[in-house]
Amino acid sequence: MPGSRIAALGHAQPAQVVTNADLAAKVDTSDEWIQSRVGVRERRIAADDESVTDLAVQAAEKALAQGGRDAADLDLVVVATCTDGDRMPSVAARVAGRLGVRAAPAFDVNAACAGFCYALATADHAVRAEASRNALVIGVDRMSGFLDWTDRSTCVIFGDGAGAAILTAADRHVVGPVVWGSVPERSDAIRITADHPYIVQQGQTVFRWAITDLAPVAEEAARRAGIDIADIQGFVAHQANGRIISAIAERAGLDGAVIALDVVESGNTSAGSVPLAFSKLVSGGELPPDAPVLLLGFGAGLSYAAQVVWSPDPS
Repeated sequence: MPGSRIAALGHAQPAQVVTNADLAAKVDTSDEWIQSRVGVRERRIAADDESVTDLAVQAAEKALAQGGRDAADLDLVVVATCTDGDRMPSVAARVAGRLGVRAAPAFDVNAACAGFCYALATADHAVRAEASRNALVIGVDRMSGFLDWTDRSTCVIFGDGAGAAILTAADRHVVGPVVWGSVPERSDAIRITADHPYIVQQGQTVFRWAITDLAPVAEEAARRAGIDIADIQGFVAHQANGRIISAIAERAGLDGAVIALDVVESGNTSAGSVPLAFSKLVSGGELPPDAPVLLLGFGAGLSYAAQVVWSPDPS
């Protein structure tokens, strides 16, 4: 069976920056309180006329340009998101239409903050089964549309953003096997419901689960990829909370890895956070080409997914 590799990455964020000081002028909070608890200094918030699809298309266009590819080459589009306001069509279908993708399957995946890793695994499986050769995988969320801006426990955490990856067939497995699952009995720990269309989360429940249960998931992903955890050069976890990321890295033995902490300047962008942070590390030269990188998404569900990938060449 063929393998797959990430050939290119791209990311997009809104222009509007909202700092902790900006929020402190509206709710009972402070820069010190926010940074000490979640590690966020600022976040990007979409304009009223800036949609989930807009952010997804911008990230996809950058990934295509970075990889020197044309949309006509794509034969699969998978978008991970949980914040689009429309029931149908899918964001993936709208992205494909905007880009000029021809007759490719296009669908959305909703695994909340674990969504990009789920979508990447799904596309990788399609490539391995020879159902695709050039897939576009996007993680995108516009969390600002589902925030109660008077609730300091949630409005200080989230931001808007998107990241995209071009996944292509390869003669070796440069995307490792996924380790994924969920804890459905705790599925109400993070939720947005029809009768309360703002995000609600049990912060301490999620925090304890993440720092206790996810390090073994990271270790298993490395094992399945045939690599020692000590040889991982980059760690890109869901950007939920700086303390969670650091705790997982320490428990998993990732001391020698470059650890993405995009949460500081972007906040929690849900499905957008892993590809956004990964794209920034690569484009910023913080990871060399062909470096083993551990991706770990986790969130509502409580869902999780991890896989080792090898970084693309940004040149």
